[in-house]
Amino acid sequence: MWTAVIHEEDGIFVADCPEAGTASQGHSVEEALQNLKEATQLYLEEFPQSVRSHPFVTTFEMAHA
Repeated sequence: MWTAVIHEEDGIFVADCPEAGTASQGHSVEEALQNLKEATQLYLEEFPQSVRSHPFVTTFEMAHA
């Protein structure tokens, strides 16, 4: 299983896979995710990885200046 981190940037959804270091984008979350899957598959065909780190998600607060 791979991780997708998706955020919106100027009306485009950007998707990153932290384990592989790949990224892609799309006009919807679904399109960005599909494009990320394709980009990651192509990357791993060229640069296979046997060991992956598994990221975790947490939150933090910041005071407004």
